Amino acid sequence: MEEIIRFAEEAATSGRILSKNEIVALLALPDEQYEELGSAARRVSTAKTGNRAYLWAAIGVDFAPCAMNCAFCSLGEEWGLTKRQEKFTEEEIIRLVHGFNAAGVRWIVLRTTEYYDLKDLAALAQKIRGRVHGPYELGLNVGEFDLETAKMLKRSGIDFIYHSLRLGEGRDTHFDPQERLSTLEAVKNSPLDLVYLVEPIGPEHSNEEIADIILSAIHYGAKVSGAMARVPVKGTPLGNIPQLTDRRLAQITAVTRLAGGNSTLDICSHPPTQEAVRSGANVLVVETGSIPRDGSYAEADWNGFTPQDARRMFEENGFRMCQGPE
Repeated sequence: MEEIIRFAEEAATSGRILSKNEIVALLALPDEQYEELGSAARRVSTAKTGNRAYLWAAIGVDFAPCAMNCAFCSLGEEWGLTKRQEKFTEEEIIRLVHGFNAAGVRWIVLRTTEYYDLKDLAALAQKIRGRVHGPYELGLNVGEFDLETAKMLKRSGIDFIYHSLRLGEGRDTHFDPQERLSTLEAVKNSPLDLVYLVEPIGPEHSNEEIADIILSAIHYGAKVSGAMARVPVKGTPLGNIPQLTDRRLAQITAVTRLAGGNSTLDICSHPPTQEAVRSGANVLVVETGSIPRDGSYAEADWNGFTPQDARRMFEENGFRMCQGPE
């Protein structure tokens, strides 16, 4: 078992991307190898990032039932969990962006339900850029779009897109996986950067499934990758299946750190845990507004996790939080 960890660390250090079989072997390591795997990933993180860490903030713009009815999402119209509708105003969004920028957040993403008008978001991005100046990067987590739309979003002031082929796509969602891949291809061929986590991971997913998505993120050129746990939401079809343990999420995070060679320097783990940071994650997330993970509309930081908490977690684990690349 020690040999595969040593091999993966050497491959990551030299910049070589792991094969699917090698990734599966790391994901299948027994619990007694957890510390060794995490330590190897942490060493690679130091080598790749110089112990620089970054914060990502997600603003859930609209709290509303969504007709796509993903089996893990609290906003699915069919589940009846979203009883009211809320939406941040432009002024509220600009105020939030200003606050996150002041707190040292590098990546600020506006997250919406599937059919939010992209031209409205492009106009909003221009207003944000005109009023909030700083080294932050502005992004979107939205529905499907083509290459021309990607170029339009870049012209409006958008720097990156969060998008993924999710675990169980087409099975636990009503999305056509090929449409998701088409959007990823559009981003890859555009001036926009891509953020692509392996998500939403639960104990129901096999190592082979997880490995496929890790390699997909690498293939589409993700600037930031990592792992996101599926949070069980009571009343959704997957709501009775437990959440990953912190150790398992940290293991998967460590594997995403080791798998990508030089292709993805920054690795995120969500929800944030000490175990994941000790296992090589140098990006953490704070959230506000519409939260698909628990059906809430957070008017402050979700689960009470603030930028100050993230900075402290990084520092306790030997990282230095930065706002821009150095």
